[in-house]
Amino acid sequence: MSQPLDASGAGSDTPNLDFDGTTPYEDYVQADVLTHLQHLRSDDPGEMVFLVTTQVMELWFTVIVHEWETAARALGEDRIPVAMDALKRSLRELEALNASWRPLAQLTPGQFNAYRAALGEGSGFQSAMYRRMEFLLGEKSSSMLVPHRGAPRVHAELEKALQEPSLYDEVLRLLSRRGLPIPAAVLNRDLSQRYEPSPEVEAVWTALYANPDEHHDLHRLGEVLTDVAELVWRWRNDHLVATRRAMGAKTGTGGSAGVTWLEKRATKNVFPELWTARSHV
Repeated sequence: MSQPLDASGAGSDTPNLDFDGTTPYEDYVQADVLTHLQHLRSDDPGEMVFLVTTQVMELWFTVIVHEWETAARALGEDRIPVAMDALKRSLRELEALNASWRPLAQLTPGQFNAYRAALGEGSGFQSAMYRRMEFLLGEKSSSMLVPHRGAPRVHAELEKALQEPSLYDEVLRLLSRRGLPIPAAVLNRDLSQRYEPSPEVEAVWTALYANPDEHHDLHRLGEVLTDVAELVWRWRNDHLVATRRAMGAKTGTGGSAGVTWLEKRATKNVFPELWTARSHV
């Protein structure tokens, strides 16, 4: 930033404090909007922590979706360095997202119950931006659009994301363009369906990892994707542990299966062949 000048034109250590209207910082960051989005529904002091932490998670979801969409577009255009930069940024963002569980991870059942009723049927399961993250990871399901039917813009964005190639779809298309034998059935699959592991894709990754120098950039891409997948797995497990501590095996808010549903999610790896191929190298 340029240093403010005093009357003589020389530099001054005093920042400019006089602005017409709001400050340029406020105009850019919209901090006043962000810090007045907290509308508490109980008198419990812990609700503010829960609400703000959840809102912070939503902001991180938004950033990560932006990074993965940037990476997917770049991969579709064979711009691997641009994709790698976006994916590497998303690693730091995923770490920050995962750290968001820390303020909630020590909640006792009594502390959570003090404001749980204020959530009503609200559940993170209903987060549209998180659903876009899942779709980009290949975890597609048209039934996940149902909760958003009452919000036309959100529903349309999710429906568009459902039909588009996931991040992993773009990776596999790139491998095919580089001459690697990705099956036509994988390349031409129904993109609105969840990605299912393929033995042929596993064989491609096995060959890449067995001979990293032959396709060095693709090997590096595979490792960054594995980093992403690991942090997604950690997110799901941290969610599971925080939920288990706060409410045990009770039914989740919004009528979800709570811990049982989260346990099933925690056992699944995204980009599955990147994990299974390692057993064959």
